[in-house]
This record gives sequence, structure tokens and C-alpha cells, in this order.
Amino acid sequence: MKQINNNPYRSIRIEFHILQSFPVTCLNRDDVGAPKTAIVGGTTRARVSSQCWKRYIRLAMKELDVNIGSRTKLIHKLITKACIDLNATEEQAQKCGHDVAAVFIKEKKGKKENTEEDIDATETKSDALIFLSPSEIIKIASALKSNGFSTEFSEEKIDKNGQVKIATLPLAKKVESLIGKPNYALDGLDIALFGRMVAQAATLNVEAAASFAHAISTHKVTNEVEFFTAIDDCQEEPGSGHMGSLEFNSATYYRYVCLDVGQLWENLAGQNILESIESFIKALYLAVPGARQTTQSGACPWEFAKIYIRKGQRLQVPFETAVKSKNGGFLEASKEELCGYLDKKEKLSGSLFGKIQAYCFGEDASFNIDDLITNIKSKIERV
Repeated sequence: MKQINNNPYRSIRIEFHILQSFPVTCLNRDDVGAPKTAIVGGTTRARVSSQCWKRYIRLAMKELDVNIGSRTKLIHKLITKACIDLNATEEQAQKCGHDVAAVFIKEKKGKKENTEEDIDATETKSDALIFLSPSEIIKIASALKSNGFSTEFSEEKIDKNGQVKIATLPLAKKVESLIGKPNYALDGLDIALFGRMVAQAATLNVEAAASFAHAISTHKVTNEVEFFTAIDDCQEEPGSGHMGSLEFNSATYYRYVCLDVGQLWENLAGQNILESIESFIKALYLAVPGARQTTQSGACPWEFAKIYIRKGQRLQVPFETAVKSKNGGFLEASKEELCGYLDKKEKLSGSLFGKIQAYCFGEDASFNIDDLITNIKSKIERV
């Protein structure tokens, strides 16, 4: 998405360096149900993918009554329902839904024309999930209604002889012109934050304002196995009614998140920037991955965070050397490594570090998350 010259927040970023400790958990599972891991600096670390945490930030925003978009392969169902709500027949609505979905969903290589049953199982058509905001769905459905619920649009063109001719307008071009540049401050804030890519209609692409790293443990972690049994209340013979095993771990995670305020301003068309930053920070603070939360609860907020408002290159702490336990845990050693690394890079980068303001969260009990949000908003407003 092209940047507007009068963007007041160009190159300004809010960087979050978060330490968050969890007890026995399996926050993010791999293909065999085990906690995800990664090799960093030659040692195995616990890992939570960026996609996992972003999903729960979206859900937290919804709980905060923020209007978010729909991220789905089943676009045809959204359009079909919107058309039916506008009094289309079932047949008309179904055709509109399938035709519009084809604008966003690229057929897999080697796939032949799908049957209606295949289209309903949209995962056979694409590996991609597409973002659409509520207002975009309504715009598309309303245009279809105005066109008699036909997906064949036309436009007037003047040929080289000056004659006016009626030409067929490709549906993709019509959808692009309908959506244009929506105000995601009103709905679809998650689209403004996390971006959107539409291979079939490039003008609908949205550059993500938020960058997320995979959360990794600051220390070495070895997954453990829980063997469990369950008793059948109605069984007549003694013994276990069910046996199984689950993997788990416990870890102090380092989370890196960067919010490009300039890009967010572009995506929001300059509207409601401070309110959107507030919603994002609240969701970032509240969101916790949901895997096995009923059997291995991990309801732990931030332990510590260093937050910068600055210009310049993004800066992430690698924790290349796994920290050692200190004072009975990993948090204190992780804080020392985090702050020491950031202080060193600030000195080495000199004027290129571009620090505007820095905040520490988690040490002073009188400085709560509301105070942090207020301070960040106030500083951004004055930049």
C-alpha cells in the first residue's frame, strides 16, 4: 500500500519486548500434539508461533468490542448470506457467492473445475485464508443487488473512433473498485494490523502494520510426558477405563512485537489512530493461546516488558545464549539479558537508534497497563 506524503507517523514504531512465564502448559501444538519447539543457539527452546498468538489477539479484540473482519476460506458463504439478507433467491445468492469467492481464491495447480460440492469444501481450492471486513461484504452484496444479483458487470468505453461502447467489466476489477481503500478504523482493525494478500486482485492487498516474532523460551526446555488414566464411573470391574499420554513443558517466553504506527495510519486512512493503538495494546496484554487451557491452564499475564517508541531499524533480542536459572527461576536472568542487550544496542547504534521514549512495565506496581497505554498514546499524539 503506497504511503501518503503527509503521514505524520512515518517510520515511527512501537516495539514491545515482553517476558511472560507459564507453568505446565502446551500453548501451541505441533502436528503430533506436542508443544512446539525450536533450536536457538544450539539449544532446544519452547516456541509459540506468531500466527497462534495473533489469532488470540484478534479474539481478544472481539471481546473488547472491536469490530474485526472474517478470516476464512469460506468467502462464498459470507457473500451468499449477505445477498439473501438483501432478498436474493437461494440460487442467485449461491452463484454470487461462488463467483465472488473466485476473485479471492486461486485454484490449486492441476485442479480441474470444481463441482458445487467441491466449492462448498473450499479447502480443496486454496490453502489461503482471506480477510474481509463486514463493510466490504455489505458493499459487494449491495452492488450485486443493484446489478440484479448478476456477477456480469458492464461499463461504457469510448473506442478510438469516439464511439461509446458497452464493455464487460471483469468481476475482479469491479470488486476492487467497490472495496477501494476502506476505513478499517470502523471495522476490520485486524486487517489493518495483520495485513491481507489477494493474489487475484493486488490492489486489495494491505501491508501489515504489526510484525510478530515467534515467542521462544529464553532458556533450554525439554518437553515432558504426562501419563494419565481415567476411571469409568459405570464400570463393574476395577481398573482404568482409559489411558493416554500428553506432552507439556513450562517456560519463560520472550515475545517481540513491533507496531509500525506510520503503516497503521495509512491502513486506517488517518482515522482513530490512538483508539486503535489502545485496542491493540489491550488485546496484546490479554491474549493467551487457548490450547489445553481446561487441562493445563496457563492464565499468566506479562511478567516484564520493555517498550520503545522510536524510529530506525527494528530491533529484536535473539537470546542466542540460553539463560541459566537465577534465584530459583529464569525470569530475573531473562530480564538482565533483555535489558543488557537493548542497552548495548542503543549505545552501539548511536543516533540511528532513534529513541523517542522508553517504558518499563512490571517492576513498579503503581504503573499499570492503563498508565502504559495512556503514556504511549500521549507521546504518539505529540510526535
